[in-house]
Amino acid sequence: MSQNRNLHKAKSNKKDEFYTQLADIENELRHYRDHFQGKVVYCNCDDPYVSNFFTYFSRNFDLLGLKRLVTTCYKNQQMHLFSQHDTERAIYLEYDGTRNATGVPSVDEIGVHPLSGDGDFRSAECIELLKQADIVVTNPPFSLFREYVAQLVEYDKKFLIIGHQNAITYKEIFPLIKEDNIWLGHAQQAITMLFDVPKEFADEMVATRNEGSSYVIVDGVVKSKMRNAKWFTNLYHKKRHEELILYKRYSPEEYPTYDNYDAIEVSKTKEIPYDWPGAMGVPISFLDKHNPDQFEIIWTTDRGGDGMLEDMKLPHTRYDAPVIDGQGKYKRIFIRNKRMQA
Repeated sequence: MSQNRNLHKAKSNKKDEFYTQLADIENELRHYRDHFQGKVVYCNCDDPYVSNFFTYFSRNFDLLGLKRLVTTCYKNQQMHLFSQHDTERAIYLEYDGTRNATGVPSVDEIGVHPLSGDGDFRSAECIELLKQADIVVTNPPFSLFREYVAQLVEYDKKFLIIGHQNAITYKEIFPLIKEDNIWLGHAQQAITMLFDVPKEFADEMVATRNEGSSYVIVDGVVKSKMRNAKWFTNLYHKKRHEELILYKRYSPEEYPTYDNYDAIEVSKTKEIPYDWPGAMGVPISFLDKHNPDQFEIIWTTDRGGDGMLEDMKLPHTRYDAPVIDGQGKYKRIFIRNKRMQA
């Protein structure tokens, strides 16, 4: 039984290893350059030998004015194609900006240090490295996203990380979004991102899934395709305060009230009525356009007993989704317009 659990865990770990493309990192990070001057950056979920986050920050060390760059990752005991596995111990890499004439740091110019444990971001020694950091930038394991964010909040760290769009409505994440402690990155719309993955997972996708939907092949390399990747951050960027232009008036025919919530249904963010004073249910993609100066976030769909929407509930047997004429809708975020127009 124990062996079966270990095998299942190893298989799950493979599906949690997504290696971010350099182009995606460059496209997002260019909007935050002013945040990094004199800062220690920590990438704590990255194989330091091949991490594109390490590549980006080491190449742009001087441009960003970094103080120090540290990279660690969990030492997977299963062989895969990304790690060199030339040591029996987990390691971390530390870089202070020294480089040779090529402008690219060599192995000799990067401090390589052994870790006592396995490099898990939750381990005591990795937490000590976290305490020394100013900003965390990485692509954490999606299955541990809740726990990962909780740690960043606990240690009051600035961060820019990748997660799935569904993380928006996690009960551990949404309150942070509501209170304006976390928001979406500059590439706010749900974007399609390609990730390198371990060979076993790549082979499984080719054998069981459709090319073009779950994966694509680029120059002979199988890459996982994710349509709903999001950047989550607490670093300021100008885009989050852009005004959403509203052009439609409310009508009861176009905006019906839910059977189980005292709120109207708005199926498209761009069709939010400018003259409705009460609560509105909008798709979770609304957060792509959320301006905290313009809208108040009330809460998200009640999935049973969280008690945050008691004042909006109407007599009904179902509260796990908003209902109209007996038909349930997909997840909704309830909002209110702070700048209602007459």
